[in-house]
Amino acid sequence: MGVPNPAPVQVTAAAEYLPVNSFDAFGSYFSTSTTALREEAMAVPTLARARNIICSTVASTYIDVWQKSTETRIEPPRVINQPDPRVPGANVWSWIAEDIIFYGYGYLRVIDRYAEDGRVRAAERIAPTRVTVKTNAKSTEITGYLIDGNPVRNEDMKVFMGMDEGLLNRAGQTIKAGAWLERTALNYAKEPAPLTVMKTNGTAMPGDRIRTLLDSWSKARKERATAFLNADVVLEKLGFNPSEIQLNEARQYIALELCRAIGIPAWFASSDPQSNTYSNAINQRRDLIDYSLKPVMTVIEQRLSQSDFLPSGQYARFNFGEFLRGNPLERAQVYQILSGIGAITPDEIRREEDMIR
Repeated sequence: MGVPNPAPVQVTAAAEYLPVNSFDAFGSYFSTSTTALREEAMAVPTLARARNIICSTVASTYIDVWQKSTETRIEPPRVINQPDPRVPGANVWSWIAEDIIFYGYGYLRVIDRYAEDGRVRAAERIAPTRVTVKTNAKSTEITGYLIDGNPVRNEDMKVFMGMDEGLLNRAGQTIKAGAWLERTALNYAKEPAPLTVMKTNGTAMPGDRIRTLLDSWSKARKERATAFLNADVVLEKLGFNPSEIQLNEARQYIALELCRAIGIPAWFASSDPQSNTYSNAINQRRDLIDYSLKPVMTVIEQRLSQSDFLPSGQYARFNFGEFLRGNPLERAQVYQILSGIGAITPDEIRREEDMIR
């Protein structure tokens, strides 16, 4: 009597409709005056640094796959740490992390599947600005997707839904304020003096003479700071200098607000160095995980743990071991304590320290 063939694995998360959590998260599709652009966000140094800290940490942290029944680590399929075989995995996860932070959604499009069960074998990152969504009549469910205006199969779009409407929507006005302050600083860097106006004492001048006078004034100011005017011309100042408008203070205030908006301790982004008190590197990195990385990493972990990426009974988790690793003295002290209570063996210590390959 022959052995019956096993039933094929059913991928249950492949083509289901997704709920619309908030239309505010579709800022790139239904843009309003309070929605900022990515270019504006990255033009603000504080946000650029915060983005790079969060996204580079997510990208450089290895993702483990665990067997739920035995709580043992197993070899992850390539798609987990390198979704797109054409580019390094760190590149993909860095941009997916940014999409979740900035837009509230991240997208992978399937480019290859396993023949035996249809699970994802390879996928490419799609920028949210290229994606348009279709919804049902009540706008409560997403019924379809278009990339660059072309429809794609629902089962080919793997969506990483963020935990809010995205920074560009949630803090759009603050980002715009930061971008304008950077433009203002640039203008003052190019023209350090306030706007000035030359007026004659009642004598009309032809246009060519006015242009010659202004050109010579501009050229002279580049060569020397001291100026001389005769009795026919009066110089008046309009506007304010950076000190008078408190430009530095305004930029510092916006930097702190943007750190609050993106959820990173201000001293990580060098926005409030005076608030940084002494603590060891491990505590600093734990703060970064708790306040900045968890919302993004949890989204990625739980989405990769669904059945279209991993079989039932397996789940994905970021491995913080290397990231939270202390210095050699701290590790030796921990190993000594664990070894003393029988919680770890010498061979396990050697393995943790990469002394056994």
